[in-house]
Amino acid sequence: MKTMTPDTISPDELKSLLGQGDCQLIDVREPVEHAEEHIVGSRLIPLGEIEKRSHEITRDRPLVIMCRSGKRGAQAVANLQAKGFAHARNLEGGLLAWKEAGQPVGRSVRKVFPLMQQVQIITGLGVLTGVVLSLTVHPNWVFLSAFFGAGLVFAGSTGWCGMAILMSRMPWNRASGQSSCASGSCPPSK
Repeated sequence: MKTMTPDTISPDELKSLLGQGDCQLIDVREPVEHAEEHIVGSRLIPLGEIEKRSHEITRDRPLVIMCRSGKRGAQAVANLQAKGFAHARNLEGGLLAWKEAGQPVGRSVRKVFPLMQQVQIITGLGVLTGVVLSLTVHPNWVFLSAFFGAGLVFAGSTGWCGMAILMSRMPWNRASGQSSCASGSCPPSK
């Protein structure tokens, strides 16, 4: 079991706070991730927007930040603490730990392919297009396939995926305003 720090909160502690209605839960993942699954009652403010939207968070209630595994949450907590949110806490292990503890998640009614599946489809289409064009139009089209292959190698070795960043900014992956599930209106599921 992981050692808890003063800046973290366990899934059981969070469940208790949410049950008392005494907690602000901010999800710092991207809109498509939040739509796929989230803790019911969480409010979506992506990590890239947390500093400029910190005025939307009240300082008079306990504040818990969550993401998928806890890494982005820890970043958000550090950013918010630097802005004076002294009691911001990160959900230890993120949504993965929440689900592992047997807690329910909500899902948005709007269906969108998960972000990584979108990246895989676009990359596969790019490679396939390069192969077909190199066989039917001109051999130099094989470089299109090489481009996508190099991108996969780079993403796999660095953990940075430009295609995922680009796809997360597409209109179908953007939330319009606040998530419809932020008020807890999404159905929970296991």
